[in-house]
Amino acid sequence: MKRKLLACVLACTMVASLAGCGNSASQTASESKPADTAAAEQSQAEDSTPAEESTTEAEAGTLEVKSGTTLNVTTTFAGEESNVQNYQDSVKRWEDKYGCTVADSSGTADETFKSRVISDFEAGAEPDVLFYFNGNDSNPFVEAGKVVTIDEIRTVYPDYASNMKDDMIPACPADGKKYAVPFYGYWEGLYVNKSVCEQAGVEIPGADTTWAEFLEICQKIKDAGFTPIAASLAKEPHYWFEFAIYNHDTPATHASVPASLDDAAGKAWIAGLGDIKDLFEKGYFSENTNTAEASEVFQSFVDGKAAFYVDGSWKMGGIAEATDDIDNFTVTFVPGANERKASDIISGLSSGWYITKKAWDDPEKRAAAVSFVNDMLTDENVSLFAQTAATALKNGVQLDTASLNSLQLDSLDMIKSATAVSNAAQDLCTQEQRAPIFDHMPEIVTGSVSIEDAISQVLENMSE
Repeated sequence: MKRKLLACVLACTMVASLAGCGNSASQTASESKPADTAAAEQSQAEDSTPAEESTTEAEAGTLEVKSGTTLNVTTTFAGEESNVQNYQDSVKRWEDKYGCTVADSSGTADETFKSRVISDFEAGAEPDVLFYFNGNDSNPFVEAGKVVTIDEIRTVYPDYASNMKDDMIPACPADGKKYAVPFYGYWEGLYVNKSVCEQAGVEIPGADTTWAEFLEICQKIKDAGFTPIAASLAKEPHYWFEFAIYNHDTPATHASVPASLDDAAGKAWIAGLGDIKDLFEKGYFSENTNTAEASEVFQSFVDGKAAFYVDGSWKMGGIAEATDDIDNFTVTFVPGANERKASDIISGLSSGWYITKKAWDDPEKRAAAVSFVNDMLTDENVSLFAQTAATALKNGVQLDTASLNSLQLDSLDMIKSATAVSNAAQDLCTQEQRAPIFDHMPEIVTGSVSIEDAISQVLENMSE
């Protein structure tokens, strides 16, 4: 029986208090981009209607998209991301509906991808529609005026993203305005290969597992001949960065960045990176953690060579696709230390759909871009993608729990047991600002770059 899944949204709402992250659409664009010749002006006029008429059509619920339009779209729905097939199916439905084409350039959401997106904006090669992070990662192209605010889009299309709770749409840190419509949120947790834990004779960590107890568990797993933690510090250091630092502050203080090495956040970052270095020195990470691709260590986890794998809610689909025995996997809390309980989690609405100014100012692509995002944002589609994750839907997610696998059901139990939520601290830094840590984690854990020097360089980057 279908019912609304409110647990994730309620959890995020509860702990927020504890914690404190076509033709009719073308005219307006053409007015801001005068034609070079009289012939061009005439052609443009034939393909456009007055801005007033465009607004009237939008208010009436119509959105004329010109057949044959090619829309350039970049998202994070690639690689092992669990919603790749849902995304591709959604794109196909939109293409068939309007007779248009999507030129897709999606990529896995690692630091390389983030650099590529920023570089594309700097080079004037940005897409028409972008599904991307809405924290400080978006600052460079927001500050450059390369994306359009939701408010501006709604002056022409009042119903744009009207099924979303406006107060849950995050504002950009650069100027406090809202650009990205959140699709669905995330949580991060500790995925577990049950058979490895069983063979090693250890209990699966739970809500009360401390960091000291977790280290003992890891040692027993290592002694049994398995890798305790599948991780690529070369490509995906951010998950362990986040939780290691979280263990040295609280849900109320975690989503912050240091002003100096000596303030509370600075000390937490130093101690957290020290814990990651300790895990490496103890041999608890994948043997090739400093050189491996993320896909390599993930496969070692699925293949029963490693016990634990930290990732986000989106990874559940990737695990289900990679195994015939989904019941062998579960997800639980990352063990806590100091004032942080293991059940204090990282969660939020950190990504959303942007429409670029390039598309907005293009008489042909404006309506196509708006219709594409609107189709992605229907209650039905958001529910399909979100599943057990949080959303900003006014009506909540419609979910048939009978259709969920055991891993998804375990995730619901975890979220219901969460005691507090914090946004990710890393989202307060741009990719370039945090590069001294994220791009050099192998050097940090091997000692060739000191923890203090790496953090100092981040602080210097943030001050520029």
